[in-house]
Amino acid sequence: MRVLLLGGGGREHALALALADDPSVEALIAAPGNPGIAAVAQLRAVDPVDPVAVAGLAVEVGADLVVIGPEAPLVAGVADAVRAKGIAVFGPSAEAARLEGSKTFAKEVMTAAGVPTARAYPCTDEASTAAALDRFDPPYVVKNDGLAAGKGVVVTDERAAAEAHARECGRVVIEEYLAGPEVSLFVVTDGETAVPLLPAQDFKRVGDGDSGPNTGGMGAYAPLPWAPPDLVDEVMRDVVHPTLAEMRRRGTPFSGLLYVGLAITADGPRVIEFNARFGDPETQVVLALLETPLGGLLHAAATGALADHPPLRWRTGAAVTVVVAAEGYPAGPRTGDVITGGEQPGVIHAGTARRAADGALLSAGGRVLCGTATGPDLAAARDAAYQVVRGIELPGSHYRRDIAAAAIDGLITLPG
Repeated sequence: MRVLLLGGGGREHALALALADDPSVEALIAAPGNPGIAAVAQLRAVDPVDPVAVAGLAVEVGADLVVIGPEAPLVAGVADAVRAKGIAVFGPSAEAARLEGSKTFAKEVMTAAGVPTARAYPCTDEASTAAALDRFDPPYVVKNDGLAAGKGVVVTDERAAAEAHARECGRVVIEEYLAGPEVSLFVVTDGETAVPLLPAQDFKRVGDGDSGPNTGGMGAYAPLPWAPPDLVDEVMRDVVHPTLAEMRRRGTPFSGLLYVGLAITADGPRVIEFNARFGDPETQVVLALLETPLGGLLHAAATGALADHPPLRWRTGAAVTVVVAAEGYPAGPRTGDVITGGEQPGVIHAGTARRAADGALLSAGGRVLCGTATGPDLAAARDAAYQVVRGIELPGSHYRRDIAAAAIDGLITLPG
C-alpha cells in the first residue's frame, strides 16, 4: 500500500512513525512533512489546503490511501477532491468536517442527536454576546465559531475579557462552563462502524498548574488510571453513535477520525467539542501504545470495511509526551533558533525546519518538539519523557514540568 500523508506537525510525525511501522505500507510520502518525518517518508511540496493540488499529487504518487492530518484541509474540501479521483481517503468530507469547522453547526448536531453537552448560544454582535453572558455565572466560556488551531477558546472569570474575545472573533459560541477533568477520545469510523482508541488527557494551558493562556496543547498522557471503567462504552452509546446517525440522517456521513473532547462532570460525561481529525499532542501517546498496524486500520475506515477489521491490540504500560515550546509561545513565538538533540530517539518534530546552507535543525513554530516515551506505568513513562526533553537544547524554550503529575499522584477526583 502506498500512503500519502498530508501535514507537517507533531501529529503528522506521530502518524508517519506508526504508518512506517506497518508492514502493509510499502511506500510513505508526506506533504509537506517536516525534518523528523523525512527520516521515514519521502517529502513532497504541496499547499495542504489546495484540493486540486493535493488530489493531483495523490494521483502522481500512485497513492492507495491518503491520510489527512490537519483540520484546515478537511474544511477546505481536500478529502472530497481526492475521493473524486477514486482514491481512498482517511478524513471526512468538507460538509462533515463542519463538526469542527463550525461550533454552531456542531451544537446543532448534538442537540438533534440528544448528545449530552453544555448549554450554548451562538453570538454575532455585542448585544447577543451580552445577552448570552447574562445567562451564565463565571467562569465564562467563549469559543471562536471557526477554526482557531486549538487556541480559539477563552475561559475567564472576567466578563470584560470574555467580551473582548467575542469582539475579536466576530462569531462566537458562549457556553456553560463544564466542571470536571477533561478527556480526549479518538474514534475511527467509516460512517457506520466506530472503533474507539484509548482515552487520553492533554494539557491546554501554557504553564504548570494549568496557568496562563490556552495553547495548542503542552503535553499528554495515556491511559487514564482515574477514568470510570465504563467511560468509553458510555461515550460510544450516548455520544458517538447518535452523532454518526444524525450525520447519516443529514446525508453527510462522517468518515474518518471523530475526536470527542469531554468533561467528566457530576452528571456524567459531557461533550466540550468535536474535532474532525486526530488531536495534537494526544496522538503522540495514543499511537505509541497502539500495537495494531495503523495503515490497515485507516484503510479499512476509508473503504467502508471497518466492521471486518480485527479488534485493536494495545501495548501494556503507559505513554507520556511533553511539548517543548519556543520562547514567546503562545503569544509571539521566536523562530529560527538552532536546535540540538532533535534527532534523538523519542523526539517528535512539530515545528522544525532545515537551514538550507548547512542543514542545521531550526525552530519554525510555536510548539517545536515533543519528548515522547512509554514505560511499564505512568510514572516510568513520565520520567522517560522528561529524560528525552532534557536532551533537547533550544535557546529560550520552555515546557511544562507537571505533565501527568496529578494522575500519578492520585490527585484527580471525579465530581459527585
